[in-house]
This record gives sequence, C-alpha cells and structure tokens, in this order.
Amino acid sequence: MSEIHDLPSYVDALDRAAELARIAVPVSLEHELADVAATLARKGGGAALFESVDGSPWPVFAGGVANRKRAALALGCEPDEVVDRMESALDPSTGVAPRIQDDAYWLDNVATGESADAEALPIPVHSRGDGGAFVTGGVIVSRDPVTGRGNLSYNRMVRTGPRSFGFNVNEWRHVRTFMESRPDPLAPFPVAVAIGLDPAIMIAAGVRTEADELTIAGAIRDEAVPVTRGVTVDVDVPSRAEIVIEGLVHPGERRGEGPLAEFHGYYGELWQSPTFEVTAVNHRNRPIFQTIIPGWYEHIYIGNVLPREPLLRRFIRHVEPTAEVHIPPYGNGFLAVIRIERDNPGQPKNLAMAAMTAHINIRNVIVVDRDIDIFDPADVHWAVTNRVHWREDVFQVPFAQGHEMDPVGDIRGVATKVGIDATYKRERREYGARVDYESVDLADYLGPVAGR
Repeated sequence: MSEIHDLPSYVDALDRAAELARIAVPVSLEHELADVAATLARKGGGAALFESVDGSPWPVFAGGVANRKRAALALGCEPDEVVDRMESALDPSTGVAPRIQDDAYWLDNVATGESADAEALPIPVHSRGDGGAFVTGGVIVSRDPVTGRGNLSYNRMVRTGPRSFGFNVNEWRHVRTFMESRPDPLAPFPVAVAIGLDPAIMIAAGVRTEADELTIAGAIRDEAVPVTRGVTVDVDVPSRAEIVIEGLVHPGERRGEGPLAEFHGYYGELWQSPTFEVTAVNHRNRPIFQTIIPGWYEHIYIGNVLPREPLLRRFIRHVEPTAEVHIPPYGNGFLAVIRIERDNPGQPKNLAMAAMTAHINIRNVIVVDRDIDIFDPADVHWAVTNRVHWREDVFQVPFAQGHEMDPVGDIRGVATKVGIDATYKRERREYGARVDYESVDLADYLGPVAGR
C-alpha cells in the first residue's frame, strides 16, 4: 500500500515534510478559518489543520494541494516531475479500476432519514461575499445511468437546511448529462458527497474525462481505490472517506444558489440551481472535515493547473518537442506560459495558437525564451515588459469560445484570446546577454562576524 492512502496519512506526510500548519487557537467557521488558510497560502505557509473550531467537535483541514511542492507530495514524485506524473496518470492505459468492498471508514456512524442532520457538519462560510455555508471540498460521486460507469466531480453546494442543499451544476458537467440522459430527466438523481479524501482522489476529481476518474486515482497510487456501496443511494463511494453525505438531486426544483468566491477571483452569480435532498449523513469516528478555500490557490491548482498542464504540453510539443509549459495559479487557469528555444520569428505565434486550442479556458498565452523562469511571475513580467513590441508581438483571436464564467467573456464564454510573443528578437535589436548574478549561501554571510 502507498504511504498515502487516506486524508490522515496525507496529513502525516505533510507534517513530516514541514508542509503542515497546526492551528490550535480556536477559530470561527465564519470567515476566520478561511482568512487564516488563505494567509498561509499567500505567505508560502503549509496546509492548515484547524484543531479547535468553534461549534465543531471535529478538526477542519484546508490547503492540501495548493502548490507544486504539495502536489508533488500528493502524487509521490519530485516537483519537477509533476506534469510527467499527471500525464502518466491521465493515460487510459495506466488506469486502475476501483475494487468494491463491504466495509468503509464512514460506516462507523450512519444517520438516515430524519436523523440525518447536515447542520451538524462544520461547513465554513468562507468569504464575506459568499451567500452561505458551502461544501467546496466535497467530491460528488455519481453513476452514468446508461453505461453504469462512475464519475467524480466538484459541484458547489450551499446548505439551506438540516436536510437540504443547493446543487450547482454547469451545462457541460457529466452529472448534468447523466440526469438528462434518463427517460425522465426531472426524476430525483442519486449522488454521494465524499469529504476528507486521499489527495489522489481529490486530484482525479478535477479531471474531466470519459472514464471513471477513480481509475486515475488508482493510477496515481498504483493500486485500486476501495469503494463501498452507499447506504441509501446506488453509488460506489471511496471507502476511506472521512464523511459521506448521501442524497437526491432534484433537477426540476430550482432555487437561487450563490454567490460564492469563484476560481476567476470574483464572486460567481446567483444561479437558479437544482436542490439536493439529504438521505444520509455518515462519518468515521473522529473524522476530519476537509474544505477548499474557494477562489484561492487550491481551488485553482486542482481545477485548472494539475489536470490541464499535461494536455497543454501535449498540444505544444506537437509543434515544438522541447517546449516547456506552465499554467500559473495567479492566472486563474486563463493564462498559459510557454518556454522555448526560439529558432523562427513566427514560431511563438504558432505555439500560442496551439495553446489556445488545448483547452477552452486558455485565453492569454505568453511565449518566452529559455532564460526566463516560467514559475516566477516577476521573471515572466520582465520578459513582457522588455521583449514585447505591442504592435508587432501581440495578436488577437476575437469571438473565440472560452469558459462561461470568464469575467471578460459573454454569458456563453465568447471572448477575445490574446497571444504575446515575449521572446528576445535579436534580428530587431541586439542587447547581448541578460544581467546575471551567481546565487550564494546567505548563511555564509549573515552569521556572526569573526572576532566580534
């Protein structure tokens, strides 16, 4: 078995790697918990384990996969191997199907019907602009009624009562396709919400594929993910989840749901979304509740960076086999940066166009030279400032399809995509080499001065 196989073992791994911040001071679920977790992410601190949460008998965990170092730890590789590891896991030939078993962590405590109380769950009100307490770190587990295959996804859920939630579902989500493919599309649709998971499952749930995403989690761990049939729904749920909410989505019963801090850095609109009826709330003894701070680092990393960088690299390397790529979290998934050894004046523009077609979210593309660190925003900005002639090195693709939540697009995501050639044009003007200084070990210089 892998060293990491559930949330507690991942928390231990983070602790050993000095990537965990244990917060013993009591915090409020309303804003304070998210403020602390976001500050840790902003300042390069660890994932947050809140050991004392007001009104909750359970700890709350946040920031599990919020940067490249933590992603590497979750994937079992080095930081410079993350894209390779993800590309391998996304290859259908490496997928490992889940295995069914009878026992599960979350069967320790089972409450159904009137006894199921979602109000007891420590769901944060993350941001001051949020419309309520949202489940953001829960993975939705569903089943295709036509093929029978399982599916993982993220769908924000606002708690509206002890046995009810709003259930946001975009038109391109598989869950929506599953509901609409039935003879009666408005009939109640069974799903489970798994909370507190092995990060391999969290990462897999951010991928959109025609396969069961649990096969991707299996590929990451090189072993089958154990699953257990729900108590009240015919869905196979990861057996090592900390908490499981079971219920029925009612597609025809729609209510206002939102707003919530979204990946683009604004508050999402109020959506008329289906409702969710709770049929069971199950949890292990002494569980950890897991959340994702919406509109922040982990939200973007799981949803926009990890699943898409391998796809972007595949498209780009079809044009330039040695190119390197990065989808920086600060670009909310709308920006791609490509590093190349430029050998033709038109090459950067071709690569930018290839990136725009790799995924609809990619709207802005910056192409730089090998001397630029694509993981350093300051270095990328230096290249844009010093190597871009705006009239000659920038091109636009108007009326291109993008994400419907892109704040610069229309309601269907139609916007203008932009390519920026930030490579050094020696044919235009020769400046020579960039200024450079050797790195030194500051410990050799900042210690006590000899003889004093």
